Amino acid sequence: MSAIVEHRRRRIRRGRLVSNILALIFALIWIFPVYWMINTSFKPPFEVTTSTPQFLPAHPTLRNYHAAIFQSNFLGDLKNSLIVVAGTLVLAISLGVLASAALSRFHFRGRRAILVFILCVQMLPSTALLIPIFLVFNELHLLGSYLGLILAYVASVLPFSIWVMRGFFLAIPYELEEAAMIDGANTRQILVRILFPLVAPGIISTSIFAFVYAWNDYLVAYTFMKTQSMYTLPVWLASFSTPTTGTDYGGQMAASVLFSLPVVIFFLIIQRNLVAGMSAGAVKG
Repeated sequence: MSAIVEHRRRRIRRGRLVSNILALIFALIWIFPVYWMINTSFKPPFEVTTSTPQFLPAHPTLRNYHAAIFQSNFLGDLKNSLIVVAGTLVLAISLGVLASAALSRFHFRGRRAILVFILCVQMLPSTALLIPIFLVFNELHLLGSYLGLILAYVASVLPFSIWVMRGFFLAIPYELEEAAMIDGANTRQILVRILFPLVAPGIISTSIFAFVYAWNDYLVAYTFMKTQSMYTLPVWLASFSTPTTGTDYGGQMAASVLFSLPVVIFFLIIQRNLVAGMSAGAVKG
């Protein structure tokens, strides 16, 4: 009997060892491009273009970061990105929470048709909607404005936000609302004090998606903004590669690191709140 148990333990240990090795390999494959981007950002031009790979810069320099930060349109594009991302987050999350609450907690005619329509819109690629939205916004004189770009992003983010947060609302038992109604709470109080804290993880998850989508988008920003002063950071990042001057690889890698930092910082802040939100609605026995 002991031999059988020992054999099973050995099999479990071998399985865990193989799993850990595979996980380590996949982690290295995933993290290597990030490491190479950071590594290249500190290299001078002659080290970037050398045919022999250098896994550490022999002559580290901050020249690439200086060139990226003090480029003429960096601060303006950063301001544009922050305004557009903030507007997208506020509008998408506000509308998504209210719509998902209505579609999950209230029964009305046409609810299933709305859910099917939201799912169909979510299945469409964003590029398929680019030309129709462009034509509509052109008639409404929204092109080249913050509002137009924000609404374009919200149109792409909102179906996903509604669908995800609706699942969180459906997971909340109706008994909590009934108990609150017995205690005299109205609909607004139930939403604000009971439902919203319980769906906080869903709100945070969709906010991450909305932030990353609005922050990373290049095509819509480049198409909808008419003047260079209204471009966002993804368009600024593409300016390091031009047909006439070629590609400034060191500057582009430094710009990519700067471009990625707000996403990392936002995720770290949200991750801490995500754990708090998951326990905010815990019912004490």
